[in-house]
Amino acid sequence: MLVRAYLRFLVFLVATASALFVSAGTFAWWRGWLFLAILACAVASVTFGIFKGSPELLQERASAGKRAKGWDRVLVPLVTGIPFVAIVVAGLGQRRGWAAPFGDAWALVSAATLSLGAGITYLAMRANRFFSSHVRIQTDRGHSVIQSGAYAVVRHPGYVGAVIVTLSTPVLLNSLAASVLAILTTTLTVLRTWLEDRTLVRELPGYAAYAEKVRWRLLPLVW
Repeated sequence: MLVRAYLRFLVFLVATASALFVSAGTFAWWRGWLFLAILACAVASVTFGIFKGSPELLQERASAGKRAKGWDRVLVPLVTGIPFVAIVVAGLGQRRGWAAPFGDAWALVSAATLSLGAGITYLAMRANRFFSSHVRIQTDRGHSVIQSGAYAVVRHPGYVGAVIVTLSTPVLLNSLAASVLAILTTTLTVLRTWLEDRTLVRELPGYAAYAEKVRWRLLPLVW
């Protein structure tokens, strides 16, 4: 199973690099390389730092789609596929010279926030052994409420990190068109958060009490 994870990591890197630089029509794009480096580090930290020590979580994430909620089987391809399209759009913008307002300083700031978002998601995954790829109540794995780490601050820290990554990417890649797709992805992620939270309140023992204790789903003092 771990060998497959390593192969997926390599395929992911090749696919992402191809999407970036083939669409851009050049390898001379420092923003693209910076984005790829950050993303590679983030995925490598999960693959080698979490999945290697938690093969049962890797197995769960590989098979969860078959047993997930129907609405999540619709949302997951969208929240994972649209960002990939956004990368291609950003590359085309680089090739065509489409004007975008995000200068070099913005690129560096967005690289930092992207790294922060990836780090938040990593910490959420590390704290939550039930961090599946799809929404389902994992009764076969003794599913229970996680309240430690970032989960003591917000109920869905993994989505917080994902939103930060999503919104930072088009700024780093200097693309207004990709920003529109990022906003769409963020909207779908918020919808997914609401649906997942409602499911957990109804179906996961102890979650309703946890929700009373930790009031905020994504953003403290807001929602």
